[in-house]
Amino acid sequence: MNSVKKNFTYNIVYQILILIIPLITAPYISRVIGAEGQGIYSYTYSIAQYFVLFAMLGLNNYGNRTIAKIRDDKEKLSKEFWSIYGLQIITTTIMLILYITYIIFLDSSYKLYNTIQLVYVFSAMFDINWFFFGMEKFKLTVIRNTIIKILSACSIFIFVKSKNDLVLYMLIMVGAPLISQLSLWTFLRKYIFFVKPTWNSIKKHIKPNAILFVPVIAVSIYKMMDKIMLGNMSNISNVGYYENAEKIINIPNSIITALGTVMLPRMSNLVANGNNTKIEQYINKSMKFILFLSVPIAFGLIAIGKNFAPLFFGENFVKTGEIIQYLAITLVFISWANVIRTQYLIPNEKDKSYIISVFLGAIINFVINSLLIPKYNAIGAAIGTIFAEMVVMIYQTYTVRKELSIKKYFKYLLKFLVSALIMYLIIIQFERIIENKYILIFTQIMFGALIYFTINYKYILENIKEIIHKKRKIEGNI
Repeated sequence: MNSVKKNFTYNIVYQILILIIPLITAPYISRVIGAEGQGIYSYTYSIAQYFVLFAMLGLNNYGNRTIAKIRDDKEKLSKEFWSIYGLQIITTTIMLILYITYIIFLDSSYKLYNTIQLVYVFSAMFDINWFFFGMEKFKLTVIRNTIIKILSACSIFIFVKSKNDLVLYMLIMVGAPLISQLSLWTFLRKYIFFVKPTWNSIKKHIKPNAILFVPVIAVSIYKMMDKIMLGNMSNISNVGYYENAEKIINIPNSIITALGTVMLPRMSNLVANGNNTKIEQYINKSMKFILFLSVPIAFGLIAIGKNFAPLFFGENFVKTGEIIQYLAITLVFISWANVIRTQYLIPNEKDKSYIISVFLGAIINFVINSLLIPKYNAIGAAIGTIFAEMVVMIYQTYTVRKELSIKKYFKYLLKFLVSALIMYLIIIQFERIIENKYILIFTQIMFGALIYFTINYKYILENIKEIIHKKRKIEGNI
């Protein structure tokens, strides 16, 4: 059986790679293409992503969960894969037709740029990450993404030189996912053989997929709809400011996503085998660990956000710093909800609670965006996201209050909140004595980590002892 910690490490690398390359190129792109160019890319990408969402339905969760439960039976695994993938081909084909129709008849402002995004929509046809996640083969995705992401970053630095190269930049950005998806197919034959799917075998996956798609589309309302609403209710530059703020917030978010992606197939497998004791242990450890990480990162970003953004993205992106400070608050809500969703609700097929929670979040986000974006622009969108994530967390927690140790989780949260607040109050004082912004941010990060880790040294030592103990146990069995 694959190690959870190994897979977690692999998936952290995988998730961070998805974000780290754009983050490395962001200061360069921000200065070369500017807020307007980034806004155009982000706006058209957000629209294309909706078509990709409908193409994939709930496959990332449903496919992952299904494969995890049957991965030890190669014949059944092969049949289920080709049946699920048959559905994916049908839905992607429909979305490609609809997207082309949109470009021809409905798009008037960004026809060329939306046409380029067609490549991204097409790449959904070959996305089988869900299979390898269900198999817990995370190393494959890490190696693949490392190579492709590095090549795409090099291409940006080599070929994108001015505002006139926006088209070239977009071609690189949409080409990378297509190559990435295609490359994964070379590993598939090792795990399954071809079984021609029938309509009946495909049809049985429609309903459960559609059920898990509902929360996906609801979540997208307050993930991608923010930028679409900004583009329509504000101006395209505000989309660029918001886009860059999200790039920073998505780095710690990738750790949260990594844990959820790794634990979903593991918990689904435990649920299938009825191992409730192990399930409770995993959820308890996960909640404590993810809060230990997310709470100080949130407070740290609030402390450094306003100084970091103009240094990193350029002086024209001062507004991005303020957006970062607002969005940082969502990290705690997202962390908590992610553990409950991926380690309890989805593995136990409690899809109704998941669906209701994200719909509530989507409605809250849409209403607040509609009220605040016209007056406060990107800050209004950030406030909408804060309330949306908070509502999702509260509802999901309420639905599992009788099954999980919620009081224990709140104790963890309170402990880490106090530690992070002490850290925050100390590091913001450095602004009074350090004028150089680069030195200031570096000092705040270093001292912040030192203060927080010192306060929570007992928890850190416990984890180190556990790792050493497990390592010795494994070595003793060799």
